[in-house]
Amino acid sequence: MSSAPGRQANGLTVLDLFCCAGGAGMGYHLAGFEVTGVDKEPQPNYPFTFVQADALEYAAQHAHRFDLVHASPPCQHYAAVTRWRGSAEQHPNLIAPTRDLLTGSGRPWVMENVPGSPVRPDLLLCGSMFGLRVRRHRLFETSWHAFQLTAPCHHHPGQIPFAHKDERAFADAMGCTWMSNLEARQAIPPAYTQHIGHQAAELLGATAPDHVAA
Repeated sequence: MSSAPGRQANGLTVLDLFCCAGGAGMGYHLAGFEVTGVDKEPQPNYPFTFVQADALEYAAQHAHRFDLVHASPPCQHYAAVTRWRGSAEQHPNLIAPTRDLLTGSGRPWVMENVPGSPVRPDLLLCGSMFGLRVRRHRLFETSWHAFQLTAPCHHHPGQIPFAHKDERAFADAMGCTWMSNLEARQAIPPAYTQHIGHQAAELLGATAPDHVAA
């Protein structure tokens, strides 16, 4: 896809695991990264290089080739809606194996999931922190133990909570305008990973090893 206005490529690459339609990937793109996404399901609307494969199996072979690895393992096991409408045991719990793989990759990494999951809350991000009209809390665990000094969120009456009755408006307010309504249910606002991507790029600019040849 063409670059967004004002975007400056930073020469770094990120592997976007469990990528779905690319909410996280878009944020890293806006932060300057070259993005490759991996998901076991087809993702026709993913806006960057896409590989259809098991995310953990692919990462085990290729994560070392990237400057940064991001993972958004399925959240349904811990999501509040699962407790209301189903059983957590019906959904995979991939956080521990994902953390093990990320740690073993030797690369800086980020793992994202919902509040209530066993993701270490290095960052708790909400749309209100970025001027977005959405309430969507997400936890981010990072290999560099990112630290958040600001208040986690600043809710106001004009913000939109997620609801199935107005999914298109919610998707657009997140900044996920290229996705379908259904895809946006699984997405995070790109602003979250754009923020994290800038932090990671600063870290990598100071400490990154030479790129590993493909």
